Amino acid sequence: MNKTLLFLFSLLFSAGFSFAQSPVTGVIKTTNGTTIPNATIKVRGTNQAVVADENGAFSINVNQETPFYLQVSSVGYKPQDFQILKLQDTPIELVLVENALLDEIVVTSRRRSEVLQDVPIPITVIGGRSAENAGAFNVNRLKELVPSVQLYASNARNTTLNIRGLGSTFGLTNDGIDPGVGFYVDGVYHARPAATSTDFLDIDQIEILRGPQGTLFGKNTTAGAFNITTSKPTLTPSAKIELSAGNYNFIQAKTSVSGALAKDLAAKISISGTQRDGTIWNTREERKYSGQNNLGFKSQLYYTPSEKLQVLLSGDVSIQHPAGYPLVIAGVTTTERSAYRQYAKIVSDLGYQQPKIDPFSREINTNTPWRHNQSIGGISLNVDYKIGNGTLTSTTAWRFWNWDPTNDRDFSELAALTKSQGTSRHDQYSQEVRYAGNITEKLSGVVGVYFLGQNLKGLAQTEEVGKDQWRFVQTSNTGNQALYATPGLLDGFGIKTNSTIKSLSAAVFAQVDWEVLKNLHVLPGLRYTYDKKDVDYDRVTYGGLQTTDAALLALKAAVYANQQFTTKVDNNNLSGNFTVSYRPSHNLNVYGTFSTAYKPVGVNVGGLPTTSTGAADLSVAVVKPEYVQHYELGAKTKPVKGAIVNISLFNTDIKDYQTNVQSPQLGVNRGYLANAEKVRVKGLEIDGTYQLERFLTLNAALAYLDGKYVKFTNAPLPLEETGHTELINGVATQVAFKDASGGRLPGISKWNISGGSELSTPGNLATREGRYFIAGDASYRSEYSSNPTPSSVLIVKGYALFNARLGFKSDKFSLFVWSRNITNKNYYEQLQAAAGNSGLYAGVLGDPRTYGATIRYAF
Repeated sequence: MNKTLLFLFSLLFSAGFSFAQSPVTGVIKTTNGTTIPNATIKVRGTNQAVVADENGAFSINVNQETPFYLQVSSVGYKPQDFQILKLQDTPIELVLVENALLDEIVVTSRRRSEVLQDVPIPITVIGGRSAENAGAFNVNRLKELVPSVQLYASNARNTTLNIRGLGSTFGLTNDGIDPGVGFYVDGVYHARPAATSTDFLDIDQIEILRGPQGTLFGKNTTAGAFNITTSKPTLTPSAKIELSAGNYNFIQAKTSVSGALAKDLAAKISISGTQRDGTIWNTREERKYSGQNNLGFKSQLYYTPSEKLQVLLSGDVSIQHPAGYPLVIAGVTTTERSAYRQYAKIVSDLGYQQPKIDPFSREINTNTPWRHNQSIGGISLNVDYKIGNGTLTSTTAWRFWNWDPTNDRDFSELAALTKSQGTSRHDQYSQEVRYAGNITEKLSGVVGVYFLGQNLKGLAQTEEVGKDQWRFVQTSNTGNQALYATPGLLDGFGIKTNSTIKSLSAAVFAQVDWEVLKNLHVLPGLRYTYDKKDVDYDRVTYGGLQTTDAALLALKAAVYANQQFTTKVDNNNLSGNFTVSYRPSHNLNVYGTFSTAYKPVGVNVGGLPTTSTGAADLSVAVVKPEYVQHYELGAKTKPVKGAIVNISLFNTDIKDYQTNVQSPQLGVNRGYLANAEKVRVKGLEIDGTYQLERFLTLNAALAYLDGKYVKFTNAPLPLEETGHTELINGVATQVAFKDASGGRLPGISKWNISGGSELSTPGNLATREGRYFIAGDASYRSEYSSNPTPSSVLIVKGYALFNARLGFKSDKFSLFVWSRNITNKNYYEQLQAAAGNSGLYAGVLGDPRTYGATIRYAF
């Protein structure tokens, strides 16, 4: 009996052992059939792994029942999971796809997949992993990688995103105008500039298109577009996790999980969280500001029942509750007002000392807490259906934005302009339908329609002054002006504004690419756009001394007054472009473009200047549209193997340029919009990349930008000229405007340079095959104006930034240390005059040196 049991046990053990050790043999190859040596083959979910030999051959014993997955990876190739449905006696062939080389990058900017160098548009492409490695986890960080991009933000709402110095007004944001730079994520246009502040989630690729766009997709834009695509869900189960930690208690965690829910239906969930202590210390509150507290969530369902149909349903939300982003006092200048109205005299009369001017001590002493809370997100449905030689695409989306801020707008311990709260709620609905593809062998193109509806509400937006404000508005201590010293007159006096902008934009667009002769392409495009805006603005005063004294009421009304108006405006536009492209070889593409574009009519919803009677000046309630004429010559070349050099020359003229004007009147609480008669930006861009096998990668880019007001006869006075008087009909008269024609546009540096390099070598970390690398990048910007009208004091000096990283990377695992602003350079990103133009100005500080480590793992 014992022998029988032993025999049966041995038989079962042998059978089980034979099952457990079922071998799988095969060979790893490239798409062109050559073998890949030393690839890693692993049975997913186990520790079983082998390395292929020099001929790509492998044999691995598997102790799992079919089906199971083999994970195959090799440096320089995209990792791939292969499902084994049944075991076979003959070797299997597994094919890996090589990572895209520099000259093989595929873009979708023309709504079809094309090699970057074949597209006659100046485009910069940044891969999602490249952006992450450079620490660019949001759009703000990308400006260091792309010299033609400018982004300025004192907070998420007050964000200016420009390309080549054009796009949005510089300074405080006015909700009544449209951005000139389109911002798209998976084909969905994001109308509010605050979208640029959210953390990237599962980014696959970022395409930055320079110059007017509008005949290819979506919203019309006058300066360019960001076209961001995210990674789609996969039927093959996969997951990845990333964790970063650094100084200022910086912690960032990202994770995503993807897999099949059913046949042909894949799902993915991605989560991102960022936390960092502030870099600015409030000595009065004893707390830190300018930190980060972000949480992002994105989910997707991807349905692919056939090769013809793809359906992607996406939802995302980002919640940000930072401590706030205060400005620091940067300086005090003497204005042309009387000595009685200079900042030093004002604060002295109030019993304060003039503030210490030491902005890079990163200390403030404001007495109103700063808060910049926001939530932003939405849902979109994208359907791609192949018809004939093209694809019919429908993109339907709804997005929202909630903004809940508090700002101390006197930037000091004074109870002057104590509170500024532009609470907002935004909803947008968009629908795009387009068809893109090949019509004949020599003719391709895109045609589509686009609709965007927006509802932007200002919800009890508050502006409030305190007990010290009387001295800032008092012009003298005689006559009725002496009554400003009446106790409690302006204490807690303010305005609450409720406003609504309902806007509609609808368009039809088309563009074709016709090869008229061999290698010679002409690309005409047209766009017809209709825009409509309905505005309801209602501002009501509150607080302050309750009195029936007519003289005191008049003084209060000079600070804040009730204001109400409604307006409706619409306009339409026919714009287009014409491009000629000549591609005599795979290594050269030269092109020339003439295009027209326009930015829709604007409306003022930040308060209007008042007339001599104290009534709102309705003549500036509506701002004329911008009209753009753009010329560009470019060449895309591949001079030697592994190298790309692209160059472009351009000239952009804008008639009725929409600009933001700061008024000395407090009641104009966010400035107001106006038109400069004509501006011009011309420049030169050169960018190049070089890749030596997988050992060395170099990139560099240069942008020379010359942006000027060709004609701006009614520009606001710069800060130092506030109070300027001129002889008019023999009488000394104070003026509020000047001729700024010939002056430089704000936010534009003449010289913008960036570059980077990465050196790597093969190696192993423990049992993992990969590459050790060292990399760095640098950027430089020359000085630029930080005021709508050039000002001698509101000039941001040029600065250079250096970043570096060092570590190990493989297809599934990376570990590296990094540092940004490694030299701890002190610099401003923006300067702006304090409200009231008393001589004080404040600045937005760039981040100090940060450093940390990042680990990534995919499985």
